[in-house]
Amino acid sequence: MSIVILGIDPGSRNLGYSVLQLDGNRYTALRCDVLRLAHMDDHSERLQYIFDYLTNIIQSCNPIVCAIETPVYGKDPLAMLKLGRAQAAAMLAATSNNIPVIEYYPKTVKKAVTGRGNAGKEQVAFMLRKVIHLPDEKLSPDATDDLAVAWCHLMRESQQMNGVPVVSRKKHQNRKSSDWSEFVRDNPERIR
Repeated sequence: MSIVILGIDPGSRNLGYSVLQLDGNRYTALRCDVLRLAHMDDHSERLQYIFDYLTNIIQSCNPIVCAIETPVYGKDPLAMLKLGRAQAAAMLAATSNNIPVIEYYPKTVKKAVTGRGNAGKEQVAFMLRKVIHLPDEKLSPDATDDLAVAWCHLMRESQQMNGVPVVSRKKHQNRKSSDWSEFVRDNPERIR
């Protein structure tokens, strides 16, 4: 049985998207690209383009779920507002087509791919090239994040189907913990 996941790294100037397929034990990136929108001056025009473009991707690829990265912070409040709007346009494209949307924090995505929540883009891209069949063997740094989000979702679903508990914290993920017993309790899969 084939499973198709749409992964999105939202942005109002550059929005990354990928379509990741799991067929048996083979992971294939059917699409992995970046929508470059900086040439559009009107922000509402960009949002409509995001919605329309992703709607076409969804209707042509039939993903079962949309995994999207959640913006966490930014120095410029206006830029964060625009980023949130771009994320909302992408989410609406999915929900308008009855596709559920699951959000993942950047550290969760990086940890799912590399085992480290603070991994760099190069490390993430290296690991993705090792586990996913890519159409042209090249993965631009801009296209790494969206593919990683889709991979993260597949790994989380796989863990749940195999009975491995997925730890879900109510607290913010960047919170520093000084208690090792809390770390061990929250990360049983990392104990050997």
